[in-house]
Amino acid sequence: MNGHYFDAAYVAKCYLQEPDAAAVRELARSSPSLHTSALSIAEVACVFHRHVREGTLKGKAANQVRDAFLEDVGNEAWVLVPVTNLILRRVEILTRTLPGSTFLRAGDAIHILSAIEAGFHEIWSNDRRLLAATAQFGLHGRSVKP
Repeated sequence: MNGHYFDAAYVAKCYLQEPDAAAVRELARSSPSLHTSALSIAEVACVFHRHVREGTLKGKAANQVRDAFLEDVGNEAWVLVPVTNLILRRVEILTRTLPGSTFLRAGDAIHILSAIEAGFHEIWSNDRRLLAATAQFGLHGRSVKP
């Protein structure tokens, strides 16, 4: 697949000043297309809210990053993979065969299956648990950190 698949944490880094954000933005600028799950709309909103709650994002700046993200979604700068019943059922089926030691949250599983559904062989994230789980699904987890 041409382009990159980002989980919500990497999507949020395209709008916020967080560790590794500059490297993530550079990766995004170099990509012919950027994909993520439609779930990212809710997840990124929650990331923005966390920054408001923690005081690192205030008032007008909070609204500006929210609006910039939603504008990019509307302009299809982000190709959103719909969260379909098929993806949700594939999560259920594939979790039946996962080793008990595999740590997997629902959102991470949806991102992994969304990347697969969109034809990707790798997913970009800084979430160490998501990155560790990708191999169980035949994906390669990637991070801007070496």
